[in-house]
Amino acid sequence: MTTTTGIAFTEIADRVYVLRQPVLDVNVTLVVGDGGALVVDTLSTAGQAAELLRAVRALTADPLVVVNTHHHFDHCFGNAALAADGPVPIYAHEETVRLLREQPALVRRQAYDEVLPADPGLAAELARTTVLAPTHSVRREATIDVGGRAVLLRHLGRGHTEGDLVVQVPDADVLVAGDLIEQSGPPAFDDAFPLEWVETVAALLGCLTPGTVVVPGHGTVVDTEFVRVQHDDLATMSWLIRNGDADRAPADRVAQRTPFGPEAGLAAVQRGYAELRGDA
Repeated sequence: MTTTTGIAFTEIADRVYVLRQPVLDVNVTLVVGDGGALVVDTLSTAGQAAELLRAVRALTADPLVVVNTHHHFDHCFGNAALAADGPVPIYAHEETVRLLREQPALVRRQAYDEVLPADPGLAAELARTTVLAPTHSVRREATIDVGGRAVLLRHLGRGHTEGDLVVQVPDADVLVAGDLIEQSGPPAFDDAFPLEWVETVAALLGCLTPGTVVVPGHGTVVDTEFVRVQHDDLATMSWLIRNGDADRAPADRVAQRTPFGPEAGLAAVQRGYAELRGDA
């Protein structure tokens, strides 16, 4: 374990490390090869990312490649701080690239509005943070050589966002799921595709072995069985949404029955109804 200013990387497989940032309990994954290293997600602010970079440099001095699992602020707003260390290729799904390249002010404003009620200090930091778009886009699949280690980037379908990427390290049997899988709280559905999400996680399950270590977007690492249970909960929620729509049931009433609780459930049902109308 390597510690720097209160944050720590822990090795979860051969030269694969996870750092849990206490703010929002978000995960960063580091894959170290021979002469290269990969960082998956870059946290929320320039300050957080500077701490992250110090933790990375305590483990490796090798050139970095970065992957953003999606466009939400807590996974990509640290891009510019990591790029300040030198030219850094940054990979993301093409929709994530589009949003961060064409609408950075909108993405920053959405992040500010989301955070402001609970954490005005963090909101102020977000308002000052430079949003740096990824440099390389992925449509369905790409392979990156990380110091002799093949790392696969896959877009398995829409779910938490339109542009979710998962990152697979086959030689270590590790899969970084981003916010397609959540451990420390319910999934977030504000701009999600809950009816498609269940199919995307079904595809994710097809990438796993019984021994795969799965890194969720937030919380402790999990196993294949945890992912299977979350898939079943998403399937139950999808069924409730479809039946609620057929019965013209109010979203708040259906939300009371979802596996993820009424607050997350309400966002899920509202988004699911929008999917069925073709408005999502």
